[in-house]
Amino acid sequence: MDTNIKKHQEESIREKQNRAVKLYNPSQPDISKKLRISSIELTDGYTRIDFSYRSPDHYMNGGWISMDAGCYIQPVGTEERYGMIEAIGIPIAPKKHYFSRSGEFFTYTLVFPGLPKSVTKINIIEKEAPGNFFNFYNLDYSRWMNIPHPMDVPVGKN
Repeated sequence: MDTNIKKHQEESIREKQNRAVKLYNPSQPDISKKLRISSIELTDGYTRIDFSYRSPDHYMNGGWISMDAGCYIQPVGTEERYGMIEAIGIPIAPKKHYFSRSGEFFTYTLVFPGLPKSVTKINIIEKEAPGNFFNFYNLDYSRWMNIPHPMDVPVGKN
């Protein structure tokens, strides 16, 4: 009697490190904030940051939104800058997305190069200049929630 048993292959440490880690902001549901970071996805190849924006009430039609092409992330305490690779769902200035009403929700994603694994605090800089720009300083995501994907659980360990 032949038995065909497939053995589970052990992943190498490198393969595990290359897997994406998605961290969710525990304060993200706070709708009192105009701009929030929903999540950060970290891999060796890229850093993906998902945002949620609520158009302001002081504009009858909600105003507009866009992203500066020079946007970057920076590990806190360094001069290193990682320039934006891609903007998903938001136009790059001078193009604009115009809202149809105040209080409208808008989600978008910015993609940057991968960060060193040791980084847990970053600055997200759209533009350091006078005006209204989306800048976050000293963002510590080290204690954000990580919800493992079912494929991350080793076979026989669920």
